Amino acid sequence: MDEEYARQKARAFISKVDVSNIRKDLSSYVTAANAKIKKDELGEGESGYTITKPNGKHIITVNSLETDERQRFTICHEIAHIVLDLESSHEEVPSWSYAKRHPNEIACDTFAAELLMPYKLWLSVVPKKEPSLELIQHMANLFGTSFPAAASRFASLCNEPCAFVTMERGTVRYAARSMSLRKAAAWISPKAIIPAGSVAHRIRYSGINASDTGEVSQDEWFDNWEKGLYLWEFSRHYARTDTTISLLWFDSEDLPDVKVNRFGARVEDDGGLPELTGELPWPGRSKRR
Repeated sequence: MDEEYARQKARAFISKVDVSNIRKDLSSYVTAANAKIKKDELGEGESGYTITKPNGKHIITVNSLETDERQRFTICHEIAHIVLDLESSHEEVPSWSYAKRHPNEIACDTFAAELLMPYKLWLSVVPKKEPSLELIQHMANLFGTSFPAAASRFASLCNEPCAFVTMERGTVRYAARSMSLRKAAAWISPKAIIPAGSVAHRIRYSGINASDTGEVSQDEWFDNWEKGLYLWEFSRHYARTDTTISLLWFDSEDLPDVKVNRFGARVEDDGGLPELTGELPWPGRSKRR
């Protein structure tokens, strides 16, 4: 099951539920999934599980020792298993890690994010401002989610070119991109080493918990990208888990004019002369150095 299918199934599920108070209370989701919540002290690294009774009722147990935001995510993740009818494949991989995670778990994470931050509700309340630490934290607080979850949601629903990158042990694990970047085939390779010229690279090598913002070249992050254009990067490093996150954004004016084929891949210029149109070419507005 791919993430897009999980996303569409989540939105179909949400369309039948009253989400007006969902930022504070998940009970409408729980009821719609024919489930009941039980809280218990579970082992370290165990966030929750679901048992289905013979009568079809689902009992979702969550770890009461974890934070409220983590418990909320676990509830939505377990509801995903119920609605998508997917078996759990938690194994020994931490829930925050993308490395070696089963596709079922990634699909359920996607479903859970849609439930926690319904896109219509999100778009109705997100401030129309440039990304910042304060803005992302505000949205995380508003929807009862973690900072990385809110940053990823912001990037995927942003109108401007924006991306959110998760890295573990110095390697890119996941990148959420805005629609404008997806249309431009702006690609950040999973398993790639953190770019040497990035803010993420700099703060990770500090070896401590750190956050910073800076301006870097776009082609540091995006594969086969045009040189001479710049973006802003906000990064945060979590030393205990050796996890680094980066939020990347820039103005639409600084998005290269590229062509993509029907498969979404960039079409490279073959160097031939352009077709004559009778129109004079005017200088572009890209901010170059």
